[in-house]
Amino acid sequence: MLRYLRNGGRQALAIGAALLSLCAADAGAQAWPGKAVRIIAAGTAGGTADIVARLLADGLAPELGKPVIVEPKPGAGGALAVNDLVQAPHDGHTVLVAVNSLVSEIPHIVKLQIDMAKAIQPLAELARGGLVMVGARSLPANDFAGVIAYVKANPGKVAYASYTPGTMSHLLGLQLNKAAGIEMTHVGYKGSSPALIDVMGGHVALMFDGMATSLPLIKSGKIKAFAVSTPARAPALPDVPTFAELGYPQLEVLGWIALWTTPDLAAPVQARLREATLKALARPPLRERLQEIGYEAGAPRSSEEMSRSLRAEHERVGELLKSIGFKAQ
Repeated sequence: MLRYLRNGGRQALAIGAALLSLCAADAGAQAWPGKAVRIIAAGTAGGTADIVARLLADGLAPELGKPVIVEPKPGAGGALAVNDLVQAPHDGHTVLVAVNSLVSEIPHIVKLQIDMAKAIQPLAELARGGLVMVGARSLPANDFAGVIAYVKANPGKVAYASYTPGTMSHLLGLQLNKAAGIEMTHVGYKGSSPALIDVMGGHVALMFDGMATSLPLIKSGKIKAFAVSTPARAPALPDVPTFAELGYPQLEVLGWIALWTTPDLAAPVQARLREATLKALARPPLRERLQEIGYEAGAPRSSEEMSRSLRAEHERVGELLKSIGFKAQ
């Protein structure tokens, strides 16, 4: 009997401790956020991540009952933004908005001191979209066929820009060179904004860019749009054909933007943040605004599903870069 009481006492204590732990975790989630939430946008001000982060901030603030501020952080292909997140307290008051290339592409391109795949995890997919092939107004071509004909007539003399060397913005041009039998010269930039300035100025003829940054310039007539990398035509550019339609299915690319945290963020806080994010994304005004800038709201995939996708894309990009002899800088 005494042994039974002792064992029963131990079990009761264990159960009590577990319940206290659960209560403490629940209380922690309910107490979060205790102050303003800071979103680090991996990229330049006005870049794709910054635009989407600000839309998210507007949707999250009423859900969380606290201010949500956005801070653009360009540099080193997003590594500086990741470092900022890692150095901040891992309490959920600092999070990151960045494109999937941060994990799937950048580690192949830049020699980093940090392992992106282990330092951060995607918590919620915010938006997805493709790239658009744009060109200067001065370019003597008004459609994709005209571009190909012009480049063939001027081998090695036509340049195209990328927002970062080694990303899909760069690789799509290399793939098009091979598939179409043309010879465009690559010019790498640090972000879309400076690249687009040179495209508008006619200093660089072409560029493969994200929808959010190019769309306003396309609609205002400052640059031309020739093709999109999405599986179907973009609702914001219904008259612009896909690469697949034009006979180049190998140029089909669909990227996504996510909300990221550190893996060790407390599970209840992760759940609360993800729930608030999905609620914000479900609101028609936010979804409509994403469509206006050339994106669609992200799918409600789990962190595990997104991580598996990142690993597969990382391997695919690595093989592609290896095939062209690209080496990390």
